[in-house]
Order: sequence, then C-alpha cells, then structure tokens
Amino acid sequence: MSQIDDLLEQLNGLDTWAQWIVGLSLTLLTWGSIRLVMRKVVLDFVRQTSIDWDDQMYATVTKRLYAFILIVGVNMTMVWVIGKDDTFVKSITPFIQATYILLTTSLASVTIKIMIPVVMDRFADPTAVKVSGSNSLIIFLGRSAVWFGGLYLAFSELGIDLLGVLATLAVFSLIIGLAMQQTLGNIVNSFMLALDQPFEVGDRIEVEGKLGSVVSVGILSTKILTHEENLVVIPNNSLVNSTIINHARGGGDGDGRRISLVQDIGVNYDEDIDHVKYTILQLMRECPLILEQPEPRVLLIELGDFSKVFRMYGWVGDYSDEFVTRDWLLKNLDEQFKDEGIDIPYPTSVEINTETVAKSKNRRKNTSIRMARMQMIKEDKQLAKERASAKSEIENITEKLNDPELDRTEKQAFEEEIRELNKILGMFEAGGDD
Repeated sequence: MSQIDDLLEQLNGLDTWAQWIVGLSLTLLTWGSIRLVMRKVVLDFVRQTSIDWDDQMYATVTKRLYAFILIVGVNMTMVWVIGKDDTFVKSITPFIQATYILLTTSLASVTIKIMIPVVMDRFADPTAVKVSGSNSLIIFLGRSAVWFGGLYLAFSELGIDLLGVLATLAVFSLIIGLAMQQTLGNIVNSFMLALDQPFEVGDRIEVEGKLGSVVSVGILSTKILTHEENLVVIPNNSLVNSTIINHARGGGDGDGRRISLVQDIGVNYDEDIDHVKYTILQLMRECPLILEQPEPRVLLIELGDFSKVFRMYGWVGDYSDEFVTRDWLLKNLDEQFKDEGIDIPYPTSVEINTETVAKSKNRRKNTSIRMARMQMIKEDKQLAKERASAKSEIENITEKLNDPELDRTEKQAFEEEIRELNKILGMFEAGGDD
C-alpha cells in the first residue's frame, strides 16, 4: 500500500506538462487494452454465433465505448492536473456530463432499432403470412421517447429548460403546420401505414386501378412500378383513403407470394362438358408452374348466349409467374383443343355441309369423350368427398374449440386446421373474386 502511495506522491509532484502526458498515456493504454479485448475475445465469440443481431450490437457498442473511454480519460486527466475547483473545469463539466448522457441515449436508441425487430419476430405467429421487416412505427416511437428523455437530461445539465424551448417552437410549428397542411397529412399518414402495414416493399398491390410492385414507402408518398415500367407516385393521403388490394398477402401456408390463377374459356354448345373439363384439367396438371396442392379445378360457371363458359382454378407459387403461367396455359389449350376437336366459338358466316362435317367430327371425338366422361365421374366423386370430409372435420374441430380446458397452443392449432379446411371449401369463391 505504501508503494502505491509513494507512486501517487511522485506523480502528483510532476510538472504540469508531465502530468498531462501521463494522464493521456494512461487513457490511450486503457483504450488500447479494451479494444484488444473486444476484438480478440468478444468479436471472436460474436462471429461464432449464427444470429445476426449480435453483429450489429457489437459495432454499435464498440464505437460508443471507445468514445466514452477517451472522454472519461481526458476529463479525469484535466481534473487531476488542473483541479476540480478550477473555474475552467467547472464551466466545462456540464458539457462533459451532457456528452455522457447523449452517448448513453445514442446507445439505447440504436439498441431499440436493432432489438425490436428481433423481439417482434420472436413472438410472431409462425403460421401467419411471412412478410419482411417489422413495425417501424414502434421503433420510431421508442427511439423518439429515448431521445426526448436524453435531450431533456442533457439540456438540464446545461441549465436549459427543454420544455420552454419546445413551447416556443410549438408556436412556429402551428404557423408552419397551417401552411403545410397537406404535406403534414402525408407525413402523419406515413406513420399510419407503418402501423397498419397493409404492404411491404416488393409486394404487388393494386390502388385505384394501378397495379404494380412497391419500390419505396416514403414520408410523403409511396411509389409503385407497373408492368409497363411506369413509376406511379401515390401521395400517402390518397393511399390511406383508398382500397388497397395486396396480391402478395393472403397466400396459404404462410407463403405470401402464392396467388390463385383464374381463367375463363368458352366452347361451342355441342361440345361434351366432361370432355372439355377433363382436357383442361389434365393440361393444368401438366403445367410446371401450377402447384399440385391445392389441386387445380375446372368448373362450368355459365351457359352464355353463344358458348359454355368454363373457369379454371389453379395456384401459382410466385405471383411474378402469373402472366407466364397464363400464357403457357392458353397456348397449350389452343393446341390441345385442336387435337381433341374442341371448338371455341367466334363470329363467322360460312356455308358448310353440316352432315359431312358432323360425321367426321363425331368419329374423331367419340373415343375421347367416353374416356373423359369416365375420368370426370371419378374427379367429381373425389371433389364431393373432399368437400364433405372438410365440412365434417370443421364441425368436429368447432366442437373441440368450445372446450374451456384448451390451452393457447392447442387452440391455435385447431384454428389453423379450420383455416386450411376452409381453403378447400372456399377456394372457388375466393378465386371467382379475382
């Protein structure tokens, strides 16, 4: 203990310039030691983990930690050399204290920015539709609260009443707000969009007849890119008051990019219904872009003035493939209808020998029609069986949900089963609205 006292006495007896050198040298030594530990121990541990947020936290913490060590070292050296009762030291101390507060506030703010998405993803429903990002409004409000508290304490150290400053600014804000009513409305509505999250960047949406992919969501407007490569800029005020159709949400099994493809096609009245349905259904099953589950279906939906109208229902794994899939189906349907002798009606006026044509056509189609009828009988029975089974299962699960002893996990599992079964019963109605 006496050796330490002797060392301190010797240091206190040094000249002023020597004390500055010792103090700053110890500061740099401490900074280098901490930096070595952070890089050799902490960073190696962070790199070994599979999570991403600790990498971001490492960069955030280290930058502010190094700055904190340097400021503390300079402050302690100054107090040691000059003395804490010195007028200059007293005058600069509030600024140093305010700097400590702002560094801590900055660290807390960035921590909220990094950790809120992690926490939200942790408690998100794994069966919900997967979307990118997190609720930016929660992050904004959290960081705003932290910065308000930090600035209030920092200004208090400097003897400034932050509330008084804000009250003065409020008068100017009111004047500016009246002049910028529309602009401020766009800004406020951008926060409403962030809170509700009707879409994310990359989603394909339809607003007031404009269909395209969202390329950016700004403070004042949202920009979408159409299929024609036109950039449509929609003010957030208009967007909030409009009906938005999000084609990237609503997909089943947590797949937000899945989309139902619906296509109507008409044939002549003398065509056999089973023959047409089976021909279309087989072609849909052969399409490489149509999903096997849910199974594609073909229904007769209308007896029009000049044609029987059939509707094709299928699911495409990625909505960006919708038009390619539709092109594949129509092209191959045209060729397949020609091979099967199925006619698509169109306005024409010709003189033909109906008896000769009818005999030739019947000989060519009879075999195909018989096979198609047999297959469609099987298909219709299978469809009826699936729908009856789904209805029965929904009734059974609904009775189980009435059990008050069910825990939350079991209840969520039953509700998910009901959603999946309802897809079987409601896919035709949902597809018909597209």
